[in-house]
Amino acid sequence: MKNATNQKVTAASKAAGKQRSYNEIIDYLEAHWSANRADTTLSGLKQLDKALGSLSQKVPTIVLAGTNGKSLTAHFTTRLLREEGLIVGTFYAPHILTYNERFSLNNETISNKVLTDVGNEVINTAEELNLILNSFELLTMMGLVYFKQSNVDVAILEVNDHGPADATNICSAKIVAVTRIIDPQASPNAKSTDKAFIQEILSIVKPGAIVVSADQSKLNLQTMQEIVVEKNADWAMPIRKLAPLAYPFEQLHGRCAALAERITSIYINSFANKDAVLVTNSLLTKKKGQRGRPTLEVKRQTELNPKRTIEQFWKETVSTLPAHFQLLDKEKPTILLDPAANLDAFKNLLLGTRLLHYKRPLKGLTIILGCNNEELDIHELIKLLRYFFKKTSGQVIVCPVNPVPGHKGHKAWDIEKVTNDIKSLKIKAKATANFAEALEAAQKTVDERHGVIVITGSTSIVSEYWKHKGLKKLSN
Repeated sequence: MKNATNQKVTAASKAAGKQRSYNEIIDYLEAHWSANRADTTLSGLKQLDKALGSLSQKVPTIVLAGTNGKSLTAHFTTRLLREEGLIVGTFYAPHILTYNERFSLNNETISNKVLTDVGNEVINTAEELNLILNSFELLTMMGLVYFKQSNVDVAILEVNDHGPADATNICSAKIVAVTRIIDPQASPNAKSTDKAFIQEILSIVKPGAIVVSADQSKLNLQTMQEIVVEKNADWAMPIRKLAPLAYPFEQLHGRCAALAERITSIYINSFANKDAVLVTNSLLTKKKGQRGRPTLEVKRQTELNPKRTIEQFWKETVSTLPAHFQLLDKEKPTILLDPAANLDAFKNLLLGTRLLHYKRPLKGLTIILGCNNEELDIHELIKLLRYFFKKTSGQVIVCPVNPVPGHKGHKAWDIEKVTNDIKSLKIKAKATANFAEALEAAQKTVDERHGVIVITGSTSIVSEYWKHKGLKKLSN
């Protein structure tokens, strides 16, 4: 394999122009999230890509789409590809505290200096071309520049906003993986999703790509397969199993991990084998000449030199992706962080909380809810909470959310009304004026050693927790 030089990116191709500091790059990104939204053809981004050497076609990419689970799937796929000896770049969306979190090389977050160099190159090139691009377009191109200069074997990109206007559409992904498809506008009891919504999600698929999904709706999978065939792409067998992660993560993240395993297997066996020498202890490589039953000699060698299995890998694997059902059990009381912002994600979070309760009965549970997703069906969320609190005692504290540039959602909730609606279904609830007040109130209601405070509803509320703690950056 190629040798990765961690965080050492050549600056030979730096564009001339103003050399901004790290903070100036961040300020520029903060100010440009709403720019260029009228251009749904990505014409400006395509011009920038061409000027920078058509990196979208030179960097091998895997693109992750779907409603929930993209970041976790990217995280697990990166770890598996690293096990196979590949150099992997990962582009996450969104970030929690710093833009650095969006760029990872072999699971190490980009340094301030490298982000500054790459940001200057991309922004200055765009300005030379008189292009006004939005921040996600700039970040996507920064990722491609960083990954190309880092000589990655493959880059994993997470879709931000589904549809042809999403910046990841400039890439010709070798693999497109779809986690789940849940239309926020559809009825909670709908058995399938509107075809137009699925087509929007699959807009990223180009001819020749291999498409695999972990969605569990047979109707959705059938629609996806039809669209993939129409696009002259290849449809892979969808994911049915859960990867055997440790309790309770098999039930929560097992589908994402199983999808990551399939993505890695497809990439290793369909693409990487053609021009890469893989490690001998590969977990997923299919070696030629080993079809059918193994010979006695192969069996004997296997007994003498037992190979680490994918099952062992999963049993030893714990997600280190911040804020995704992240238990901070050294805090008093324990804090559980999760950015759930739609009904499907809330279902998973509440399931995980109940599983924690089964493992060790909780002495006090408070959910701090700060949601700014204007598309969320609040009444359906309250139904989920009512069912949850029938079996697990606790309370809800509703607090406002301060919108963060680069995070989805707005300050859309009427806090008092939502609190009263929750109370109307016999759930203990109260409203607070801000997050700090909510956290202080929650700490008074649960046992320091055996209680849990769940902080959820948006990425922004998780950011508020870390800012309240005085943390300035996260690490994977």
